[in-house]
Amino acid sequence: MQKVIEKLIDADLILWSFPLYYFNVPGILKNLIDRQLPMSLPFMSSKQNGYGSGSHDSRYDMEGKRHVLISTCGFYSAVGNYDSVLRMFDHFLGKGNYTTIFCGQGELFRVKELSARTDEYLSTVKCAGSEYAMTGTISEETDAILHTLLYSRDVFEKMADASWGISKTTGEKEPDDLVFTRQMAALYNKDAYDGKDRVLEIHFTDLDHTYQIQLSKTGSEVFTDGRLSPTTRIDTPFTVWSAISRGEIGGAEALGKQMYTVSGDFSLMIDWDKIFGSASVVKKTEKTPQNTIEQKKPSMTTMLIPWITFWIAVSIHPEVGAMITLLVVATVPFIMRKHKFVIWDQLSMAAVAILSAAANITGNGVLPTNIGYLVFGLFWLLSCLTKEPLCAAYVKYNYGGENAHQNPLFMKTNYILAAAWGTLYVLTAIWTFLFKKAGFGNILILVNNLIPILMGIFTAWFEKWYPARMARGKRK
Repeated sequence: MQKVIEKLIDADLILWSFPLYYFNVPGILKNLIDRQLPMSLPFMSSKQNGYGSGSHDSRYDMEGKRHVLISTCGFYSAVGNYDSVLRMFDHFLGKGNYTTIFCGQGELFRVKELSARTDEYLSTVKCAGSEYAMTGTISEETDAILHTLLYSRDVFEKMADASWGISKTTGEKEPDDLVFTRQMAALYNKDAYDGKDRVLEIHFTDLDHTYQIQLSKTGSEVFTDGRLSPTTRIDTPFTVWSAISRGEIGGAEALGKQMYTVSGDFSLMIDWDKIFGSASVVKKTEKTPQNTIEQKKPSMTTMLIPWITFWIAVSIHPEVGAMITLLVVATVPFIMRKHKFVIWDQLSMAAVAILSAAANITGNGVLPTNIGYLVFGLFWLLSCLTKEPLCAAYVKYNYGGENAHQNPLFMKTNYILAAAWGTLYVLTAIWTFLFKKAGFGNILILVNNLIPILMGIFTAWFEKWYPARMARGKRK
């Protein structure tokens, strides 16, 4: 203890880190506190901070030392559970002479399956540490996030109760996969309810156990007797599903490799993170300069505006249409300034500008528009030779952003669609050339507008049908 006291005297900053135990510090820490009594003089003195009715002056110069209390507790919230801790430290440190970071739901930090949320909180703790090191205080914004619950009370208490692995009704021990399923059901986000009740059935193929989770407006409920008709069924080894929950393998990646299969309503899988997750409460601490517009995700509209304007305007009147198109191309960066631009936006504006200039100079709109179809189609086809097909550059933000690249189903679907759109526009260039040469140019107005519309309808259907079909796995 003598060495501990020496370190306390020499320290500039003292961190008191402990779990809450029976509404106070653990016995070992209390013993250490008690054994600091020799650091005080035996003579009586009066309190200088107005807290308490008596005191002992310090034997050593302890002025200017900073103290931080860091603790977790097993209740859903830290509020109201640290009263005796605070009163004790008020007595021997002085009220207001220390900083606290108290967090409820402490046992969740050891659950790897919940690391996405707990790591988010810990990143805020690190931010608080940086602020404290630089300024001696924690900002109000960061402190507010530190006081935010990891999960709502009902979600946490359901998970905590399930973790005991004991049935509330019979008192019997429950299998690990049932405990896991109950905890997963507890994470159901009622705010994601879209007016449609769902029944998720999970069959753990390696254990031959089947459970059902009913998802409704009021919450979730687990059934073990198969009484409900499933809307979505997952067949998976329990080992695979556990690995996914721990983040050892991505769910979409595992599905793409057919490590598990899905049948029924596939929309639940698409919205999985929204249905079985809580919204992030930790805000980015980086500050953007004033007058800086935060850019939105890329939009395919940025790429399409120049092309559509070009094909319509130049086909009506080459010279005037070309000037109109050039004007539109020049204004696209301003019109779409709130969106990020991708390479296909930039290439499209450059290609359309060159083709418009050619139409204006030659007074011929037929050849430039036809070349435009070919170039547009080649953009799609050439993107299939890269790590990211053209359409994926825009829609990946709806599927986890850059993480979508690890989703084989997403990537394969977009490669197929990019190849289909590319082939369509290369063929459009060919039949446009042949039809006009044969004197059937009037038909092209109908054909070249109707077929892309039909292709758009096909795309909307295919992007839902194909992943769902692949997720069902090979039929035996």
